[in-house]
Amino acid sequence: MIKIGEFSKVVQVPVATLRYYDQVGLLKPIEVDRFTGYRYYSASQLPRLHRILALKGLGFSLEQIGLVLAEGLTPEQMRGMLRLRHAQISQQLAEVQSQLLGVEARLQQIEKEDKISTYDVILKQVEPLLVASVRAILPNHSAVGALFGEVYAAMGAHVSEALGPHPENGGQTLALCYDTEFKENEVDGAAAFMLRCRVPERGRMKVHELPAAAMAATVHHGSYNTIGEAHEAILTWIDANGYRIVGPDREINLYHTMPIRLDDPSYVTEIQYPVEKIGTGNE
Repeated sequence: MIKIGEFSKVVQVPVATLRYYDQVGLLKPIEVDRFTGYRYYSASQLPRLHRILALKGLGFSLEQIGLVLAEGLTPEQMRGMLRLRHAQISQQLAEVQSQLLGVEARLQQIEKEDKISTYDVILKQVEPLLVASVRAILPNHSAVGALFGEVYAAMGAHVSEALGPHPENGGQTLALCYDTEFKENEVDGAAAFMLRCRVPERGRMKVHELPAAAMAATVHHGSYNTIGEAHEAILTWIDANGYRIVGPDREINLYHTMPIRLDDPSYVTEIQYPVEKIGTGNE
């Protein structure tokens, strides 16, 4: 028999780890001195310890390792566990690679502009969104504001049920741009209200669902006159991280004071671009 300290040196596993394996039932000592409490091990336990270390090195939890040791899994069951672990590691690797690309993109941006961007762009998944909107060809981007009144008026008596709980505050609004390239004039845009329920369509006002999507998004604090900086930050991120735009971008009004002014510095707007990784969609 070998004392725990000597066994630790032989197997190159810390004493504290051996004690923990004993505590959770993975590797019990051959004998424990009832007077001194010393733990004794045997060379015959090395294969079991090596299996524990091998499975731990593959990323299995101690609970999973205990299951393998206790039940003596069949080769097919072991293959299943390894395939699952392979999928988990692949997913983790993809996430780390995505993070690495993001770090590299931010470094390139700082080196190029010699400054730190005030916009933090994130990738997030959004659920389908029911909206009432009016879409039109506009003389410029800021002209979309004139369409909100038309949408609101078209909802008529259904405003309270559709926009509640505080329809008098105007509900939650967003602007959409359908152009596939930047335009200063003849902008294909829409003004929309988020709906709690469907309402009858009227005039140019249509009720439809914006699809769920992965969104490259950032938040703009400041007047609408300077919101182009936020769009530029997102477009830079999309290009640097290997994504492409797959739908109309959205400007979601999170906060503003009344009356609405384009130079109002209190504006808080979230900008979202639906994107997909290049190479994952239809080419």
